[in-house]
Amino acid sequence: MIRLFAAVAVPAEIAQALARRQTGLNGARWRTAEQMHLTLRFFGEVREDVARDLDAELSTVGGAPFAIMLEGAGAFGEGADINAVWAGIAESEPLKRLAKGCESAARRAGLKPETRNFRPHVTLAYLRRAEPDRVAHWIQANNLLKSPPIWVDRFGLYSSFLASDGAQYRLEAEYAL
Repeated sequence: MIRLFAAVAVPAEIAQALARRQTGLNGARWRTAEQMHLTLRFFGEVREDVARDLDAELSTVGGAPFAIMLEGAGAFGEGADINAVWAGIAESEPLKRLAKGCESAARRAGLKPETRNFRPHVTLAYLRRAEPDRVAHWIQANNLLKSPPIWVDRFGLYSSFLASDGAQYRLEAEYAL
């Protein structure tokens, strides 16, 4: 079994700018620049043969290159259950189409449909025992975040390995748009 997801990598210069915002939350497990990405579809644990089928299906996802922009900040969860802070992505129809293409590829490879709505974001930190007031302050301080355009001309299939210091990701395949 292999744990997989499809994602757009965050360019190094954008990741460095995001890293400067990674402060002010006690106990946050901040993501490194190498860990920053925009997940298009999380596939979870799949068998090797299904992974091969998924790779073949993802290679058929078409579309033209497009630009996205980071915009705003937020958190997942509420109150003491806040578990992550993130940078948002401005509304993008081409990005939605790419995510739908990855979902269709997953279904053709025999995976179950994703039940959660696509909420494009870049996770900046995972939180344990979050202090809601501090998280609210962090969001307010970062809510005007806006990046220059990020050119998306490819996406990747990544594997994820859980380690003591968090998830480690490896690019398994890359697909040009």
